[in-house]
Amino acid sequence: MGDRRVACPPPRVTAPPPRPRAAGPPPRVVRRRTDLTALCAATAFFWLSLTPSLVPRPWVLQGVVGGITAAVGYAAGATVSGLVRAVVPWRPRAEARRALRVRARQAYWLLSPALTGWLIAESAQMQRRLRRLQGLPPSLTWHTVMIALFAVALCALLLLAARLVRLGARWLIRALGGWLPRPVAVGAGLALTAVVVTVGLRDVVFDRGVVDAADRIAAATDRGTKDGITRPASPYVSGGPGSLVRWQDLGYQGRNFTGTAPTRRSITAFTGRPAKDPVRVYVSSRLPRAFAGGADEDAPFRAQARLAVRELERTGAFTREVLAVAGTTGSGWIDSNVAQSLEYLHGGDTAIVAVQYSYLPSWVSFLVDKEKAGKATRALVDAVRARLDALPPGDRPKLVVTGESLGAYAVEASYGSVEALLAGTDGGLLLGTPHFSPVARQVREERDAGSPVWRPQYRGGLHVRVAQFPAVDLRRPAAGPWARPRLVYLQNASDPIVWWSPDLLFERPEWMDEPLGPDVTPEINWFPVVAFWQTTVDMAVSYGVQAPHGHRYGPAAVDGWAAVVPPGGWTEQDTRRLRAYIAGRKAPY
Repeated sequence: MGDRRVACPPPRVTAPPPRPRAAGPPPRVVRRRTDLTALCAATAFFWLSLTPSLVPRPWVLQGVVGGITAAVGYAAGATVSGLVRAVVPWRPRAEARRALRVRARQAYWLLSPALTGWLIAESAQMQRRLRRLQGLPPSLTWHTVMIALFAVALCALLLLAARLVRLGARWLIRALGGWLPRPVAVGAGLALTAVVVTVGLRDVVFDRGVVDAADRIAAATDRGTKDGITRPASPYVSGGPGSLVRWQDLGYQGRNFTGTAPTRRSITAFTGRPAKDPVRVYVSSRLPRAFAGGADEDAPFRAQARLAVRELERTGAFTREVLAVAGTTGSGWIDSNVAQSLEYLHGGDTAIVAVQYSYLPSWVSFLVDKEKAGKATRALVDAVRARLDALPPGDRPKLVVTGESLGAYAVEASYGSVEALLAGTDGGLLLGTPHFSPVARQVREERDAGSPVWRPQYRGGLHVRVAQFPAVDLRRPAAGPWARPRLVYLQNASDPIVWWSPDLLFERPEWMDEPLGPDVTPEINWFPVVAFWQTTVDMAVSYGVQAPHGHRYGPAAVDGWAAVVPPGGWTEQDTRRLRAYIAGRKAPY
């Protein structure tokens, strides 16, 4: 029997099991708890926002200012904290670090609520003192708890948005990391995130959200007319009988302006002397769309100006004693106090002409239509000036300019300098001129040494004077001559529209230097970022005070016109009487 061998399979080699990974916390994309340094910075910024600013503000807006500035403070604190951790390598032991963190958080949550409540109560007292300073009753509703809750909610919402952006940026960097080197992925991810956020905020949130909503609301308003205002019967105003501009095409502010023109009968009843029906010409922003287009974007403005001049000719405006070119605000508004003061001063022997470049609110127009303000008004000024130059010098009316707020900027943008404005007109009255206006900026920057920025004296007051209390201020300097033509600025020291500027973010303004304006509280102070948001919110409530404070100028236009272009025989007693009449009547719109 042969030897039988059985082949055995080779032994199976088993791979060793994989080594388990060290357990550890997953990488965090969003911090699970707030950074204590950032939290302290946010709280400190909120406390700073409680200081008073130019005008009294309601508790809701105090919550808005507090929430925004707290979010800015949190971002600043988080940045500083991150930089310190990155630069300083030393760390205390884990146990000491944990104990320090616990004690610090306990101290924060124990002290900050108590200090916050006390400081909010103190801010109420400062607001009451500011109200007394500006002639308002000291009573004030100041909800301490609601201010804190509102600010916390708004700050949390802004921080949530910021963290969502950061989460998206990190996701994008990880996605790009599979295709690109790490440094390139980080740079590309941050750049793409910045583009998406910028485009989203500008094109989606602002343009298609805020601006579109404001445009729809303003367009609906522009189609209406204020209650009680009807089509005028006077042929001397736009929209009346024989007008080249239809009543329905004037827009809301145009109908308010032309539909409330005083009659010669009402002017005579006040003055006791024969009067004329004043001329008021207004061309709205919707009309240029129907004009034949030109080769450039300024063609509609020139078409507006040509129509305005034709309307002035139709009404006989070039035979009047005074012709005023008025700049309008964003919505097309013209101050009725300014218009009627001039008309009553001259017994109706006046003409006022204006063009509308937008129907949007002024704050929206400033952001999207500011250039239109200057272009539209410049076209009107050029057209009127050309028509006047065609008349014999002895037959020309006195040409004056006026405007308030963005309307004042529109006038100043038409000239560009003090010298050009004085050379091209017989005088001007400008009210609440914004900080960025070129002529007012020249007056402030080149003011005489020793005069404050809120009441600058320009070249000894020879041609230009600035007033908050015109009966007193327009006499300064008492010893110096006041030659013609004259330019009068009505400028309240507490007007936030005059002083608002992006420079407030990081630069202390001159109007906070000593001596302070007569209605600016000595408790005001400047803090980076905080002062900017305070002044921004102040603009929203600048009409909540009485003249001459905030952005209210009331009957001061009477004194302004009496100084710039007085009629023959006009006296100081006449000024006081007309001022009392303008102050006592109910504003028509």
